[in-house]
Amino acid sequence: MTYATDRLYEEIAYVAYHFHWSHEEILDLEHRDRRAYADRIASLVTRANAGEEA
Repeated sequence: MTYATDRLYEEIAYVAYHFHWSHEEILDLEHRDRRAYADRIASLVTRANAGEEA
C-alpha cells in the first residue's frame, strides 16, 4: 500500500512548521510515528485555540 504524496507532504510541512525539524529528520520517522506527531500537534493546536476563545 502506498501513501498519498499530497498527504505525506502535508504531514512533513505540519511537523516541520511546529517542531522545526528538517525534511530528512521527518522522513526518517516511521509512518505511524510521523502520523502520531501530526495528530498530537493538531491536538495541542486545537486546545491552544480553544483557550484563546474562552
